[in-house]
Amino acid sequence: MTRLSGSMERQPTILSSELRHKRGVVEVSLNSCIFVWKSKEKLRQASCGFSQSGWSHTVKVCEIVAVHKVKDEDQEDTHNRKSRKKIKPPTQLYPHAFTVSYVRRTRQHQWRCSDVTFHCADPGLCEQWVRVTNEQLSILASRPRSLLVYINPYGGKRRGTSIYEQKVAPMFRRAGISTDVIVTERANHARDHLETEADLDKYDGVVCVGGDGMFSEVLHGLVTRTQTDHHLNYNQPDAELVPCSLRIGIIPAGSTDCVCFATVGTNDPITSALHIIVGDSQPMDVCSVHHGETFLRYSVSLGYGFYGDVLADSERKRWLGPARYDLSGVKTFLSHNYYEGTVSFLPAEDNMGNPRDKLQCRAGCSVCRHKRSSKDQHSEMSEEQENFGRDGSSGWKEIHGKFIAINAASISCACPRSPQGLSPFAHLADGTTDLILVRKCSRFDFFRHLLRHTNKDDQFDHSFVEVHRVQKFRFQPAHHELISAENPKEPPAWTGCHTSKSSWNCDGELLHHAAIQASVQCQLIRLFARGIEEQQQHLPEDHYTLRALESNMDKSADSELDM
Repeated sequence: MTRLSGSMERQPTILSSELRHKRGVVEVSLNSCIFVWKSKEKLRQASCGFSQSGWSHTVKVCEIVAVHKVKDEDQEDTHNRKSRKKIKPPTQLYPHAFTVSYVRRTRQHQWRCSDVTFHCADPGLCEQWVRVTNEQLSILASRPRSLLVYINPYGGKRRGTSIYEQKVAPMFRRAGISTDVIVTERANHARDHLETEADLDKYDGVVCVGGDGMFSEVLHGLVTRTQTDHHLNYNQPDAELVPCSLRIGIIPAGSTDCVCFATVGTNDPITSALHIIVGDSQPMDVCSVHHGETFLRYSVSLGYGFYGDVLADSERKRWLGPARYDLSGVKTFLSHNYYEGTVSFLPAEDNMGNPRDKLQCRAGCSVCRHKRSSKDQHSEMSEEQENFGRDGSSGWKEIHGKFIAINAASISCACPRSPQGLSPFAHLADGTTDLILVRKCSRFDFFRHLLRHTNKDDQFDHSFVEVHRVQKFRFQPAHHELISAENPKEPPAWTGCHTSKSSWNCDGELLHHAAIQASVQCQLIRLFARGIEEQQQHLPEDHYTLRALESNMDKSADSELDM
């Protein structure tokens, strides 16, 4: 059950009736915000000699999935289905029924779809409840009616198609959402289709079924299409990009699913599908990455050095499946390479907090909600960069050194293996990214740093690690790159005294250019999510009452329904 504000309960009642429930007579009421059913009878516990008020259950209207009238054959099927609790067939006194499907929160941020059925004697009353409740759902403009779905059948354990068909599609159908489904046949299929072919005016959102790579494809296709439609040159590093109007839904079916885990709190397909159905909207920052005047990629996480080397090595072992990351990680750790270069960055304002302030980004985050407007931020950043170009100072800072790893995280990058992520207190939509610099150190010290990603210890609490909350950053390696004039996106040749080089890991894709500039595009996209909700420490009192007296109520309810 969720916490409700007083204003929700004070809304005028739209409909109220006494109906039959499996636990007896209940009073059911509906207003524009909440749907409530509560017992009309007092529950007595004879052994203790006292009376206790009846139980109640409240659901937000925005978290109702669907409402439908129960037909005779539906009740018969439900009665015989082993995977669900049995619902008694309607009696002669109460032959009409309707079912409300709603969101129920379980453990570890997971959501499930629960059903409650009410019986009544009057067919007109039954139809009225279905009609009026559905009218309230239709008013919710944030709910998607039509979705474009891309399925990657090869990602992770190759279960994308079965996850969608068995777990997600039935829920979309129940909620009355129409879908156009495309199963991708090659790399960048979804990106190319979104950029050039998709009729986006038909849809309320785009859903990707797969891992972080599939999300990256949809991200690039949707952002590029939006900039093209607005005639904006995204090759310019200082261009103010136009936010996408369509939301992106993520059904996790990959190896790590970091973006889904960091924005919902779990990698559970059913939970993600329910967030899409109820029409949640979570803005998210995205970095645009350039090499000189050439656009390279969009990104929510970047890694140079260790994480770039892990990805580069794992690409040669794709035949191993997800296990390749473990093998490449061990190999890269034992190699213990470091890279020399210069990092320059434009720090975020003081009121944006810092990466070690212990302030987690959660649903309704105050930091993200009170961020500056994109236009003001872009104006200030352009002015800062102009000043930096003239005198090399201004608000920019510069660090030269030898680094084992350079990471930038616009989200926490949490996943089941690393519940805290690269930067536990990164914010989803505050217009910043957390820049993490791991200087040259011993192999043992670096292992201590990596180990803290798997527990709750502060991974930044080392003398060789520093972290900065920034709006922009650049990296220039100590060696020089020879760029092809014909195709600047081709991997560069390398000259100078340093022969070893690393690559940037950009959301699981390799960037072969070491010299880059990354700029945060504030709230460039929106996801079908609401951020990670705070876990409730205890159940409300009425829920405890319901649990404690459930067995007694079931007995009395069964006898009443069988009358």
